[in-house]
Amino acid sequence: MVLHAAPTMGRDYKKKRGRLGPTPTISPPAFADSILIGDCIEQMNSLPEASIDMVFADPPYNLQLEGELHRPNNSKVDAVNDDWDQFESFAAYDQFSRDWLVAARRVLKPDGTLWVIGSYHNIFRVGTALQDLGYWMLNDVIWRKNNPMPNFRGRRFTNAHETMIWCARSKVSKYRFNYESMKALNDDLQMRSDWLMPICSGVERLKIDGKKAHPTQKPEGLVYRTIIAATSVGDTVLDPFFGSGTTGAVAKKLGRHYVGIEQDKVYATIAKKRIGKIRRISDEDILKIEQKREQPRIPFGWLLERGLLEPGQVLTDRRRRYSARVRADGTLITGDFKGSIHQVGAFVQKAPACNGWQYWYVEKWGKLVPIDLYRQKIRAELH
Repeated sequence: MVLHAAPTMGRDYKKKRGRLGPTPTISPPAFADSILIGDCIEQMNSLPEASIDMVFADPPYNLQLEGELHRPNNSKVDAVNDDWDQFESFAAYDQFSRDWLVAARRVLKPDGTLWVIGSYHNIFRVGTALQDLGYWMLNDVIWRKNNPMPNFRGRRFTNAHETMIWCARSKVSKYRFNYESMKALNDDLQMRSDWLMPICSGVERLKIDGKKAHPTQKPEGLVYRTIIAATSVGDTVLDPFFGSGTTGAVAKKLGRHYVGIEQDKVYATIAKKRIGKIRRISDEDILKIEQKREQPRIPFGWLLERGLLEPGQVLTDRRRRYSARVRADGTLITGDFKGSIHQVGAFVQKAPACNGWQYWYVEKWGKLVPIDLYRQKIRAELH
């Protein structure tokens, strides 16, 4: 991991808009697994176009805090009041948001995606900028905290969530979404857009002399889910507001490359030390994610050719309500109806469509076995 220094420009930066229009790069890029020190916009504009697969951004929220916040016992709340979260006006914040989003879009590959997280203070303004700049909205995800900070003044609802926006670089992007992996993470149920997770606390929270090392450190579980959802092994993830390095730590664990940009040298040093302790898993088979549409197509007839099934064998659904016989040419027959495993499955159910691989079973040794197991066996042999 390398730390690269660059002049810090502060908030009074000049407007810099990189031109849109990606050019191909070699992956992984030469700057992978590094922390760039300096202004995020200037640093992103120094990177090659179309070199990043995913951006995870946790920008300043512009919280607009007025004075100190105290608990009922008069103890001070450790709130975010750093200079990097201060803006003179909404217009200044909007300009900052547009500038870093333009720079991020320039470095994203044509089919890349961006995640940005925020609170009610800023996320709606960021969302407007995203749409104005040509990003294509895919989801807004609610991170619901099961241990949020209470509302001490009792004048508002307890703020128990933050919002993430997930978007593609453009409307025509063929973005990656690892649907099966998300479903597997969620006990084989479709992953919803409301995620219940605790805030960063306990041993995960980095501290220096008993105090938080970074005021807005995000839980690793949150970033873990976004990276698993939208990238594959070897992809490069950029975090333009690197902070304590959560994105880099998770990316390294999952066999992805990372690029972090951080203007505060103290935070960059903390992140470097943190990531240096992470071991990258060497077995790619453990990390590799294959979407079903990326897997080789296996015709049902191959099961007959390889002797995994035989002509005349009977297939049934899991509840043994319907049955069909296998014909020598790889079609099925039930009554007078003949067709593919999908067509016959739909016919017996009187359904418009059917995934025959998941619907049909064959009896082996007194047990029903899904025919999809045989397809997976052939795929493994091909691999």
